[in-house]
Amino acid sequence: MTDLGQKGTLLDRMGMPAHLAWGYFGVLIFMMGDGLELAWLSPYLVEQGLTVQQTATLTTAYGITIAIGAWFSGVLVEAIGPRKTMMLGVASYIIGHVLFVGLAITTLNYGLMIPTYAMRGFGYPLFAYAFLVWITYRTPPHQLGRAVGWFWFVFTGGLSVLGAFYSSWSIQVFGHITTLWSAIIWVLIGAFFATVVNRDKFEMPEKEEVSGAASKVKELLNGITILKREPKVAIAGVVRVINQSSQYAFPLFLPLYLADHGIATTVWLNIWGTIFISNIVFNLIFGYLGDKLGWRNTVTWFGAVGCGVFTLMLFYTPQIFAGNVTLVAIVGMLWGACIAGFVPLSALTPSLVGDGDKGAAMSILNLGAGLCVFVGPALVALFFDMVGPQGLVWILAGLYFIAAVLTRFLKLPNEEGKEEKVKAGVHSTI
Repeated sequence: MTDLGQKGTLLDRMGMPAHLAWGYFGVLIFMMGDGLELAWLSPYLVEQGLTVQQTATLTTAYGITIAIGAWFSGVLVEAIGPRKTMMLGVASYIIGHVLFVGLAITTLNYGLMIPTYAMRGFGYPLFAYAFLVWITYRTPPHQLGRAVGWFWFVFTGGLSVLGAFYSSWSIQVFGHITTLWSAIIWVLIGAFFATVVNRDKFEMPEKEEVSGAASKVKELLNGITILKREPKVAIAGVVRVINQSSQYAFPLFLPLYLADHGIATTVWLNIWGTIFISNIVFNLIFGYLGDKLGWRNTVTWFGAVGCGVFTLMLFYTPQIFAGNVTLVAIVGMLWGACIAGFVPLSALTPSLVGDGDKGAAMSILNLGAGLCVFVGPALVALFFDMVGPQGLVWILAGLYFIAAVLTRFLKLPNEEGKEEKVKAGVHSTI
């Protein structure tokens, strides 16, 4: 039998901080429960009598609270600690979910659906993103890229893979409503492992040792004022928004475009699922490469430039190769892999600032992750009628190329110091 020390050594060699392993497992199970309805709730509600516009509005309200919760996650960690922040997420989820499933859906009370589902939206950002901040504080710099890669592996694996597979089985056996109720069980199990079984001690930065309501308010405001003090954090937030913009834009128009080129929507759904299997795997690969090749280089070339190129290829491949499903799937998997090329941004951003500002920096990055939900659909709403699918794809690709340029400004303090020494040496020589 292998002892805990050996297990810890193995996990650390794989890039996952051994002292946080149960936290990772907890996030995987929590996200499985949280996201089990995402693939089927909207069509289910339409079958029950709601319109597509009503379900879209419901999802928008949910997205708003996701963005707010994402912003609060980092600063709350520094104000009250990660465990309390994560439990706030659990409480928000359970209260909202009980009201949503128990009162709103069963009576098809649309007026009650919106606020209850929105309350539920605070759950996973406060829970999962707070744990991401925890990782950035408690992981050595040389391991941080792989550590955040593992985070996105369990996050996406729970939300987009396990939740969907579980629902496909549970709905057939128990039905839709019972499946929704079962989400609470998985959420509580995940929370137990991440906050109780996970015994890692989170030590607050020195400035957080000052107690009192004033210090808590100051820390919350720090999530805004950091944008002025550290402009590079604002740049990182913009890059994070661009990261998944196409992910939320494509489902709105790309299936229709592909159908016109001989690829049915049902086939596209299978391709879409394959894309995210690729994405999950490359979350780990690019976390590792980020530590080896440099976080900024990985985000620039594999993430931003790669996404820009394969976004265009995903559009033109069905034209050039007459709806070849295999080639479209391969290009899609490469695009999904490059989406994961932005993973080292979660290691790079908190490293741009001092220890006391890491939580605030991560709040801005997490806010970017939440705003992705709006930016992609907003681009479609604003430009689709004007420029069509081809023009929209070029807009999305252009944003990725802009992100590549912006990322070059995200230099670590030691990198800037080296450049200043080189410049000083050149001037002294002259």
